[in-house]
This record gives sequence, structure tokens and C-alpha cells, in this order.
Amino acid sequence: MSDGFLGNDASLMLDFVVCALILVVPALLWSLYLVKIRRNYVAHRNTQLGLAIVLLVAVGAFEVDLQLVHGGWENIVNKNADAPRLAGESLTFVRSLLWLHLVFAISTPFLWLVTIVLALKRMPSPPAPCEHSSLHKKLGWLSTIDITLTSVTGLLFYYHAFIA
Repeated sequence: MSDGFLGNDASLMLDFVVCALILVVPALLWSLYLVKIRRNYVAHRNTQLGLAIVLLVAVGAFEVDLQLVHGGWENIVNKNADAPRLAGESLTFVRSLLWLHLVFAISTPFLWLVTIVLALKRMPSPPAPCEHSSLHKKLGWLSTIDITLTSVTGLLFYYHAFIA
């Protein structure tokens, strides 16, 4: 099991996903700026589709690495079974952070998928304000909040599992 690139003993894909979690919120803010301030609906659509594809590929690769290559996150955290990094209350706390993270990490792709699919079906091409805009705005904000909470809780998990 090789180490990642952020200076601790997390896996390469864990480090990669952490970087993606850090970058996704500014990218979302950029996308919101494009649609709200610049009224550039095409750039907003393209940014959202790009983010969705990149995150789907990243999370897919991450899950393959985590589950199939390493056999789960605890095997990465506690590489040395004789001197585990996390045990007892610390391990329980990190598990609870992971469960909290998973609430958002699992709901986010479904919410984002609904938001994107409905937009692609119901909005004109090229995109412009329409009857669907009101629902799209609500779904978009819910998706933004959900992915932000996914990022925050994922970073908290990573910090407590690999840095603290």
C-alpha cells in the first residue's frame, strides 16, 4: 500500500479526493457567479457538467482503490496492526464522522443527477431562463449545500483519520 502525496500515510486516491473536495466549492462558486452575475447560462451548464463528470470519475476511482485495493479505510488508517493509529474512542469518533460524511456523500450524486437531468430535459438549448428555472434554482441550491457539506465533512474525516 503506497502513501499519498500530502505528507501523511493516506492512500494516493484519498489524497486526490481530498484535493477535489477542496476545489469543488470554489468551482461551484465560480459556476454560480457565471449564472447569477454574468448571466452566462452556457458556461454555467458546461461547468456543472464538467464538475459532475470529474467528480463521478474521481469518486469511482476512489471507491475502487479504497474497497478493492486496500480493503477499506481502516486498513489504510491502521496499516501497522501492531501499532494502530486509531483505536478505541478515537476510532469510534472517526467512524461517526465518516457516517455523517456518507449521509451527504450518498445524497449528493442523486440530487445533482436529478438537477442535471431535469435541466437537460426541460431547459432550452442553449440554456436560458424558462418555466423550469424556479425548480432548477431550488434544486441547484440544495445540490450546492449538499456538496458543500460533503466537502466539509469529508475534510473533517480526513483530518481526524490521517492528520490529527
